[in-house]
Amino acid sequence: MLGSQEKIRAGKVLDTISSLYASLTPSSKRISDYILSNGNEACKLSIGEISKIVNVGDATIIRFCRTLGFKGFQEFKMELAIEFSHINQQDKSIFDGNVTADDDVQMISQKLKRSINNVLSETINLLDFNVIEEITAHIVKAEAIYFFGVGSSGLVAESAKHKFMRIGLRVDALTNNHFMYMQASLLKKGDIVIGISHSGYSSETIKALTLAKEAGAVIIAITHNPRSTLGELADHVLVNGNRQGKLQGDSIGTKISQMFVLDLLYTAFIKEDIEHAEENKLKTTQALKAN
Repeated sequence: MLGSQEKIRAGKVLDTISSLYASLTPSSKRISDYILSNGNEACKLSIGEISKIVNVGDATIIRFCRTLGFKGFQEFKMELAIEFSHINQQDKSIFDGNVTADDDVQMISQKLKRSINNVLSETINLLDFNVIEEITAHIVKAEAIYFFGVGSSGLVAESAKHKFMRIGLRVDALTNNHFMYMQASLLKKGDIVIGISHSGYSSETIKALTLAKEAGAVIIAITHNPRSTLGELADHVLVNGNRQGKLQGDSIGTKISQMFVLDLLYTAFIKEDIEHAEENKLKTTQALKAN
């Protein structure tokens, strides 16, 4: 899980900083702002030089590096340099998903495509695939699965319900806070609740997951911020990406990254018993054709 002292691999440094940003201290945010804006230069500076630029002590920078999972500043700087060497070899335009007034529709379509590719790459960087294996094992044994989410996260919850129901699982999606609270209070050991909140601070979803946890259910969070209230509450956290153009909002970046995570869970589950999943999907398809 992100936030542990597990070493961050190259290709994940900038995405991890972005994911943890909201939960960082003010001094760590200043370090983050500098790294995200001037990473190429930071790779060439000493800890003392960066300390002066961002007005923090050396010890604060070391704590920041350890927060990201590194042993210290030198290891962090080495991995950051590797990451920027990869970025510098690529076409910088692939990282630009912002739509401008001069863009025609064809250019906008290309930027939307880049944005989707970027947010999916970020999501893959942030996911812990061992956690996905652990969650899959829970789903195999689950009595029932419930998806909780409000707003746009509720739309993702409904979509997930549809996918998992088609292969024969007992599932439901709740997007009204009163319904979430009632259902959560009635859960039992063996049930799974997947709470979806991009910020990780949705008060309705947090309350529902708290009730579900008290009832004995396994709690899974899908969020961009693993150190949010939702992330801290969950038994397992899956981190979705957020890299997108300024004008796109969650209409494309957030929902796609959340749905990607849920599709990954879905696929990891059906591979455990492909024949049974295909049989159930055929039955549901035929039932829909009958109407």
